[in-house]
Amino acid sequence: MKKPTDRAHLLRIAGTLLAIALLIYLLSRQGWQSILDATRQIPLGILAACFGLVLVSRLAVALRWHVLLRASGLAIPLWQTVQITFAGLFASNFLPTTVGGDVVRLAGAVRLKHDSAAVTASLIADRLVGMAGMALTVPFGLPAFLGSLHQAGGAWLPGFSLAALTYSAKGGVAWDSLKSKISRFMAHLAQSLKVYLKRPTSLLAALLFSGLHMACIFTVLYLLFKYEGQSIGWGLVAGLNSLVYFITLLPVSINGYGLQELSMTLIYSRAGGVSLESSLSVALLLRTLMLLASLPGSLTISTILAGTRNDEVK
Repeated sequence: MKKPTDRAHLLRIAGTLLAIALLIYLLSRQGWQSILDATRQIPLGILAACFGLVLVSRLAVALRWHVLLRASGLAIPLWQTVQITFAGLFASNFLPTTVGGDVVRLAGAVRLKHDSAAVTASLIADRLVGMAGMALTVPFGLPAFLGSLHQAGGAWLPGFSLAALTYSAKGGVAWDSLKSKISRFMAHLAQSLKVYLKRPTSLLAALLFSGLHMACIFTVLYLLFKYEGQSIGWGLVAGLNSLVYFITLLPVSINGYGLQELSMTLIYSRAGGVSLESSLSVALLLRTLMLLASLPGSLTISTILAGTRNDEVK
Protein backbone atom coordinates (compact mmCIF):
# COMPACT_ATOMS: atom_id res chain seq x y z
CA MET A 1 0.00 0.00 0.00
CA LYS A 2 1.38 3.42 -1.00
CA LYS A 3 2.06 5.98 1.70
CA PRO A 4 -0.07 9.17 1.59
CA THR A 5 3.02 11.18 0.69
CA ASP A 6 3.82 8.83 -2.21
CA ARG A 7 0.24 9.03 -3.43
CA ALA A 8 0.26 12.83 -3.27
CA HIS A 9 3.53 12.93 -5.21
CA LEU A 10 2.15 10.62 -7.90
CA LEU A 11 -0.98 12.75 -8.05
CA ARG A 12 1.07 15.87 -8.65
CA ILE A 13 3.05 14.16 -11.39
CA ALA A 14 -0.20 13.05 -13.03
CA GLY A 15 -1.67 16.53 -12.69
CA THR A 16 1.43 18.11 -14.18
CA LEU A 17 1.43 15.74 -17.14
CA LEU A 18 -2.28 16.31 -17.75
CA ALA A 19 -1.91 20.10 -17.59
CA ILE A 20 1.04 20.01 -19.99
CA ALA A 21 -0.88 17.68 -22.33
CA LEU A 22 -3.87 20.06 -22.36
CA LEU A 23 -1.53 22.99 -22.99
CA ILE A 24 0.11 21.19 -25.91
CA TYR A 25 -3.35 20.41 -27.26
CA LEU A 26 -4.26 24.11 -27.19
CA LEU A 27 -0.95 24.97 -28.86
CA SER A 28 -1.54 22.44 -31.62
CA ARG A 29 -5.08 23.65 -32.20
CA GLN A 30 -3.97 27.26 -32.43
CA GLY A 31 -0.84 26.54 -34.45
CA TRP A 32 2.79 27.11 -33.55
CA GLN A 33 3.23 29.65 -36.33
CA SER A 34 0.53 31.95 -34.96
CA ILE A 35 2.17 31.78 -31.52
CA LEU A 36 5.54 32.71 -33.02
CA ASP A 37 3.97 35.53 -35.03
CA ALA A 38 2.43 36.97 -31.86
CA THR A 39 5.77 36.76 -30.06
CA ARG A 40 7.69 38.42 -32.90
CA GLN A 41 5.56 41.56 -32.53
CA ILE A 42 7.32 42.37 -29.25
CA PRO A 43 10.46 44.56 -29.73
CA LEU A 44 13.68 43.26 -28.19
CA GLY A 45 13.91 46.40 -26.06
CA ILE A 46 10.54 45.62 -24.49
CA LEU A 47 11.58 42.02 -23.82
CA ALA A 48 14.76 43.31 -22.16
CA ALA A 49 12.71 45.73 -20.03
CA CYS A 50 10.37 42.89 -19.05
CA PHE A 51 13.34 40.75 -18.02
CA GLY A 52 14.61 43.65 -15.89
CA LEU A 53 11.19 43.95 -14.21
CA VAL A 54 11.16 40.21 -13.48
CA LEU A 55 14.59 40.54 -11.84
CA VAL A 56 13.31 43.44 -9.72
CA SER A 57 10.33 41.31 -8.71
CA ARG A 58 12.70 38.52 -7.62
CA LEU A 59 14.71 40.98 -5.52
CA ALA A 60 11.47 42.28 -3.99
CA VAL A 61 10.58 38.72 -2.97
CA ALA A 62 14.01 38.40 -1.33
CA LEU A 63 13.50 41.70 0.51
CA ARG A 64 10.05 40.59 1.68
CA TRP A 65 11.52 37.46 3.25
CA HIS A 66 14.49 39.40 4.65
CA VAL A 67 12.17 41.75 6.55
CA LEU A 68 10.38 38.75 8.08
CA LEU A 69 13.65 37.02 8.97
CA ARG A 70 14.91 40.11 10.76
CA ALA A 71 11.57 40.54 12.54
CA SER A 72 11.95 37.03 13.97
CA GLY A 73 15.30 38.02 15.50
CA LEU A 74 17.59 36.41 12.91
CA ALA A 75 20.62 38.59 12.17
CA ILE A 76 21.12 37.49 8.58
CA PRO A 77 22.86 39.82 6.10
CA LEU A 78 20.79 40.98 3.13
CA TRP A 79 23.16 39.50 0.57
CA GLN A 80 22.78 36.06 2.14
CA THR A 81 19.00 36.34 2.02
CA VAL A 82 19.21 37.26 -1.66
CA GLN A 83 21.54 34.33 -2.40
CA ILE A 84 19.30 31.83 -0.61
CA THR A 85 16.16 33.24 -2.23
CA PHE A 86 17.57 32.89 -5.73
CA ALA A 87 18.73 29.36 -4.90
CA GLY A 88 15.16 28.56 -3.90
CA LEU A 89 13.81 30.09 -7.10
CA PHE A 90 16.28 28.04 -9.13
CA ALA A 91 15.17 24.87 -7.34
CA SER A 92 11.50 25.62 -8.01
CA ASN A 93 12.14 26.13 -11.71
CA PHE A 94 14.80 23.54 -12.51
CA LEU A 95 14.53 20.87 -9.79
CA PRO A 96 10.75 20.55 -9.46
CA THR A 97 10.58 16.81 -8.92
CA THR A 98 13.02 16.54 -6.03
CA VAL A 99 13.53 19.80 -4.17
CA GLY A 100 11.08 22.61 -3.45
CA GLY A 101 12.07 26.25 -3.23
CA ASP A 102 11.03 26.61 0.42
CA VAL A 103 13.00 23.49 1.34
CA VAL A 104 16.11 25.02 -0.20
CA ARG A 105 15.53 28.32 1.59
CA LEU A 106 15.12 26.51 4.90
CA ALA A 107 18.22 24.41 4.29
CA GLY A 108 20.24 27.44 3.25
CA ALA A 109 19.32 29.47 6.33
CA VAL A 110 19.83 26.55 8.72
CA ARG A 111 23.23 25.84 7.17
CA LEU A 112 24.19 29.38 8.22
CA LYS A 113 23.39 28.36 11.81
CA HIS A 114 20.03 30.12 12.04
CA ASP A 115 17.26 28.66 14.19
CA SER A 116 15.17 26.26 12.08
CA ALA A 117 11.90 27.03 13.91
CA ALA A 118 12.31 30.78 13.35
CA VAL A 119 13.20 30.25 9.68
CA THR A 120 10.19 27.98 9.19
CA ALA A 121 7.92 30.61 10.77
CA SER A 122 9.37 33.26 8.45
CA LEU A 123 8.69 31.06 5.41
CA ILE A 124 5.08 30.56 6.50
CA ALA A 125 4.69 34.29 7.04
CA ASP A 126 6.30 34.96 3.67
CA ARG A 127 3.76 32.73 1.94
CA LEU A 128 0.85 34.33 3.77
CA VAL A 129 1.99 37.87 3.01
CA GLY A 130 2.29 36.93 -0.66
CA MET A 131 -1.21 35.48 -0.63
CA ALA A 132 -2.60 38.52 1.16
CA GLY A 133 -1.10 40.83 -1.45
CA MET A 134 -2.57 38.83 -4.30
CA ALA A 135 -5.95 38.67 -2.57
CA LEU A 136 -6.12 42.48 -2.58
CA THR A 137 -6.11 42.54 -6.40
CA VAL A 138 -8.56 39.67 -6.98
CA PRO A 139 -11.62 42.03 -7.05
CA PHE A 140 -10.20 43.72 -10.17
CA GLY A 141 -10.56 40.50 -12.15
CA LEU A 142 -13.29 38.54 -10.38
CA PRO A 143 -16.34 40.10 -12.14
CA ALA A 144 -14.86 39.42 -15.60
CA PHE A 145 -13.90 35.88 -14.56
CA LEU A 146 -17.36 35.06 -13.18
CA GLY A 147 -18.99 36.59 -16.25
CA SER A 148 -16.86 34.43 -18.54
CA LEU A 149 -17.82 31.31 -16.60
CA HIS A 150 -21.50 32.12 -17.10
CA GLN A 151 -21.12 32.84 -20.81
CA ALA A 152 -18.54 30.27 -21.89
CA GLY A 153 -19.87 27.18 -20.12
CA GLY A 154 -18.16 24.19 -21.72
CA ALA A 155 -15.22 26.27 -22.93
CA TRP A 156 -13.70 25.91 -19.47
CA LEU A 157 -13.91 22.10 -19.64
CA PRO A 158 -10.14 21.51 -20.24
CA GLY A 159 -9.29 23.34 -17.03
CA PHE A 160 -12.02 21.74 -14.97
CA SER A 161 -11.06 18.26 -16.16
CA LEU A 162 -7.80 18.61 -14.23
CA ALA A 163 -9.69 19.43 -11.03
CA ALA A 164 -12.07 16.52 -11.67
CA LEU A 165 -9.16 14.09 -12.09
CA THR A 166 -7.62 15.32 -8.85
CA TYR A 167 -10.90 14.93 -6.99
CA SER A 168 -11.51 11.39 -8.25
CA ALA A 169 -7.88 10.36 -7.61
CA LYS A 170 -8.23 11.37 -3.99
CA GLY A 171 -11.51 9.49 -3.70
CA GLY A 172 -13.56 12.54 -2.85
CA VAL A 173 -13.31 14.72 0.25
CA ALA A 174 -13.13 13.19 3.70
CA TRP A 175 -14.63 16.16 5.52
CA ASP A 176 -13.87 15.03 9.06
CA SER A 177 -10.23 14.44 8.16
CA LEU A 178 -10.08 17.74 6.29
CA LYS A 179 -11.54 19.71 9.21
CA SER A 180 -9.06 18.06 11.56
CA LYS A 181 -6.14 18.95 9.30
CA ILE A 182 -7.35 22.55 8.97
CA SER A 183 -7.73 22.84 12.74
CA ARG A 184 -4.20 21.57 13.37
CA PHE A 185 -2.81 23.81 10.64
CA MET A 186 -4.47 26.92 12.06
CA ALA A 187 -3.18 26.16 15.57
CA HIS A 188 0.36 25.69 14.23
CA LEU A 189 0.00 28.82 12.13
CA ALA A 190 -1.10 30.97 15.06
CA GLN A 191 1.84 29.75 17.12
CA SER A 192 4.30 30.40 14.30
CA LEU A 193 3.08 33.92 13.59
CA LYS A 194 2.91 35.25 17.13
CA VAL A 195 6.17 37.13 16.77
CA TYR A 196 5.00 38.91 13.62
CA LEU A 197 1.66 39.97 15.08
CA LYS A 198 3.68 41.87 17.68
CA ARG A 199 5.59 43.67 14.89
CA PRO A 200 2.93 45.03 12.52
CA THR A 201 5.41 47.44 10.89
CA SER A 202 7.44 44.46 9.70
CA LEU A 203 4.35 42.86 8.22
CA LEU A 204 3.47 46.12 6.49
CA ALA A 205 6.98 46.46 5.06
CA ALA A 206 6.82 42.86 3.82
CA LEU A 207 3.45 43.58 2.22
CA LEU A 208 4.89 46.63 0.46
CA PHE A 209 7.73 44.57 -0.99
CA SER A 210 5.17 42.02 -2.07
CA GLY A 211 3.28 44.85 -3.77
CA LEU A 212 6.44 45.84 -5.64
CA HIS A 213 6.90 42.25 -6.80
CA MET A 214 3.28 42.08 -7.97
CA ALA A 215 3.44 45.45 -9.74
CA CYS A 216 6.49 44.30 -11.70
CA ILE A 217 4.84 41.05 -12.83
CA PHE A 218 1.56 42.78 -13.71
CA THR A 219 3.47 45.39 -15.73
CA VAL A 220 5.39 42.67 -17.58
CA LEU A 221 2.12 41.00 -18.57
CA TYR A 222 0.56 44.32 -19.54
CA LEU A 223 3.52 45.22 -21.77
CA LEU A 224 3.61 41.80 -23.43
CA PHE A 225 -0.09 41.94 -24.22
CA LYS A 226 0.14 45.55 -25.40
CA TYR A 227 2.95 44.90 -27.86
CA GLU A 228 1.16 41.83 -29.16
CA GLY A 229 -1.67 44.18 -30.12
CA GLN A 230 -4.08 43.20 -27.33
CA SER A 231 -6.26 45.78 -25.57
CA ILE A 232 -6.50 44.94 -21.88
CA GLY A 233 -6.21 47.30 -18.93
CA TRP A 234 -3.48 47.06 -16.29
CA GLY A 235 -6.07 46.58 -13.52
CA LEU A 236 -7.74 43.68 -15.30
CA VAL A 237 -4.33 42.12 -15.97
CA ALA A 238 -3.59 42.36 -12.24
CA GLY A 239 -6.93 40.91 -11.15
CA LEU A 240 -6.82 37.98 -13.55
CA ASN A 241 -3.19 37.20 -12.70
CA SER A 242 -4.13 37.01 -9.04
CA LEU A 243 -6.75 34.40 -9.90
CA VAL A 244 -4.13 32.45 -11.84
CA TYR A 245 -1.87 32.64 -8.79
CA PHE A 246 -4.46 31.09 -6.49
CA ILE A 247 -5.27 28.38 -9.03
CA THR A 248 -1.59 27.39 -9.19
CA LEU A 249 -1.55 26.99 -5.40
CA LEU A 250 -3.77 23.92 -5.80
CA PRO A 251 -1.66 20.82 -5.01
CA VAL A 252 -2.34 19.19 -8.36
CA SER A 253 0.90 19.86 -10.20
CA ILE A 254 4.62 20.25 -9.50
CA ASN A 255 5.33 23.93 -8.86
CA GLY A 256 2.48 24.93 -11.17
CA TYR A 257 4.17 23.52 -14.28
CA GLY A 258 1.61 23.35 -17.06
CA LEU A 259 -1.15 24.43 -14.70
CA GLN A 260 0.06 28.06 -14.66
CA GLU A 261 0.30 28.27 -18.44
CA LEU A 262 -3.01 26.49 -18.97
CA SER A 263 -4.91 28.64 -16.48
CA MET A 264 -3.33 31.84 -17.86
CA THR A 265 -4.29 30.88 -21.39
CA LEU A 266 -7.90 30.10 -20.51
CA ILE A 267 -8.46 32.98 -18.11
CA TYR A 268 -6.94 35.76 -20.22
CA SER A 269 -8.56 34.53 -23.44
CA ARG A 270 -11.99 33.95 -21.90
CA ALA A 271 -12.18 36.62 -19.22
CA GLY A 272 -9.64 39.15 -20.50
CA GLY A 273 -10.85 39.32 -24.06
CA VAL A 274 -7.40 38.75 -25.60
CA SER A 275 -6.75 36.32 -28.43
CA LEU A 276 -5.94 32.71 -27.65
CA GLU A 277 -2.61 32.87 -29.48
CA SER A 278 -1.60 35.94 -27.49
CA SER A 279 -2.59 34.28 -24.20
CA LEU A 280 -0.50 31.24 -25.07
CA SER A 281 2.43 33.36 -26.19
CA VAL A 282 2.44 35.55 -23.08
CA ALA A 283 2.07 32.55 -20.76
CA LEU A 284 5.11 30.89 -22.32
CA LEU A 285 7.11 34.13 -22.37
CA LEU A 286 6.43 34.76 -18.68
CA ARG A 287 7.59 31.24 -17.79
CA THR A 288 10.74 31.77 -19.88
CA LEU A 289 11.52 35.09 -18.20
CA MET A 290 11.00 33.51 -14.78
CA LEU A 291 13.38 30.68 -15.67
CA LEU A 292 16.06 33.07 -16.89
CA ALA A 293 15.72 35.33 -13.84
CA SER A 294 16.27 32.38 -11.49
CA LEU A 295 19.56 31.33 -13.10
CA PRO A 296 21.74 33.27 -10.60
CA GLY A 297 20.54 30.75 -8.00
CA SER A 298 22.57 28.05 -9.76
CA LEU A 299 25.70 29.63 -8.30
CA THR A 300 24.73 28.81 -4.70
CA ILE A 301 22.25 25.94 -4.76
CA SER A 302 24.91 23.24 -5.13
CA THR A 303 26.59 24.45 -1.94
CA ILE A 304 23.29 24.42 -0.05
CA LEU A 305 22.31 20.95 -1.25
CA ALA A 306 25.79 19.56 -0.59
CA GLY A 307 25.69 20.99 2.92
CA THR A 308 22.27 19.45 3.50
CA ARG A 309 23.46 16.01 2.41
CA ASN A 310 26.54 16.28 4.63
CA ASP A 311 24.33 17.16 7.60
CA GLU A 312 22.16 14.10 6.90
CA VAL A 313 25.26 11.86 6.83
CA LYS A 314 26.45 13.23 10.16
